[in-house]
Amino acid sequence: MAGGFVYNAIDQTEVATAEIYGKAITDIMLKDPKVVAITADLAKSTKLGDVLKVCPERVINVGIAEQDMFGVGAGMAKAGMIPFISGFSAFTSMRACDQLHTDICYQNVNAKIIATHAGTSFGQAGSTHHAIVDIAITRAMPNLTVIVPADGIETANAVNAAYANNGPYYIRINRGFDRVLYNSQDYDFEVGKAVEIHPGTDITVIACGSCVFQAKQAAEFLENADGLKVRVLNMHTIKPIDEEAILKAVMDTRRIITVEDHSVIGGLGSAVAEVMAQAGKGCAFKMLGHRGFAPIGLHEDIMSEVGIDANGIIDAVREVMKADFEEDDNWDDDV
Repeated sequence: MAGGFVYNAIDQTEVATAEIYGKAITDIMLKDPKVVAITADLAKSTKLGDVLKVCPERVINVGIAEQDMFGVGAGMAKAGMIPFISGFSAFTSMRACDQLHTDICYQNVNAKIIATHAGTSFGQAGSTHHAIVDIAITRAMPNLTVIVPADGIETANAVNAAYANNGPYYIRINRGFDRVLYNSQDYDFEVGKAVEIHPGTDITVIACGSCVFQAKQAAEFLENADGLKVRVLNMHTIKPIDEEAILKAVMDTRRIITVEDHSVIGGLGSAVAEVMAQAGKGCAFKMLGHRGFAPIGLHEDIMSEVGIDANGIIDAVREVMKADFEEDDNWDDDV
C-alpha cells in the first residue's frame, strides 16, 4: 500500500471507480514528489479533480493530443519521474497505439497508463468511445502489465501495485458507478494472481472488470435454483495471467466460461484458451463477449443485449453443463 488511503464499500456506492482512482493517485502524490499526472484535456472526465486541488503544479495537460501525452510521459519517466497517464481507454490503446508501443513499452519506462471509460461503460457515446479491443492490443505489447479491476476498491489496489512496481502498467477502469464486489482492500490482491470469489466444482466462470460482479450474481442464483456449484475467478490481471488458477479450474471442473466487456478475439477468453492449448488440456469451453461492434446505449443495456450480464452468464452455464467430455482422470490422451 502506498500510504493512508483507505476506501470502504459504504463510501464506494457513492463514488465512481474513476473517482476512486483520483483519490488513490492523490494519496500517492502527496507522499512522493516524483509522481505526476498527465492528461489530454480530460482531467475532470478522468477524475483528477482531487489532484488538481492539492497538487495542481504536478498535473500536466497536453491538450487534445494523446500521442504527445505518451511522449511527454515517456520523457518524464526517463528523467526519473513516475507519470500516471490518464485518458479514455479507446484513445490510450488505439489513438496512441504507436506511442504506447515505442515510447513506453519499447523503452520499458516506469509509466502507468490509467485507461478510463473501458469497454462499453460509456456506451451512449457510441462506437468511437467503446474500448472493446484494447485488451487485445495491450496484452500483445512487450513489457506491459495489464490489469482490469472489478470495482473501485480493486482499482485502488491496482493503482498502489502499479506505483510500487517498476515498469509500464495499463490499468483499465470503467466510467460509471460499478457494483461493489469487495468490502475492503484487504483481500490478498496480487498482480498476476486470480481471486476466487465463489467456490465451485461443477463449472468455472473466469471474468474480469464489470463482468466479475455479474458472474458472482449468476453463481449465487445457479446454486439456489439449479444446485450447481459454480467457481468464479476474478482474473483482474490479464498479463501476466494466472496460468496455475486456469489449469486448476480445468482439472477440477472440466468446464470453463470466460466473460468480458471486450471482443472475444484477443481478450481474456483468448488468453485463457492459449493457456489451455499450450498445456494440452481440453475441456468444454465458451467465451462470452462482443462479437462485432457493440450496440449503442447504456452500459447495463448493452451488457444484457450482448449476454455478458448475470442472465447471459446463467444461460451460458446451463448450456455448457450439457456438453459432453471424456469422463476419466487420465489426461495423457488429451496431450
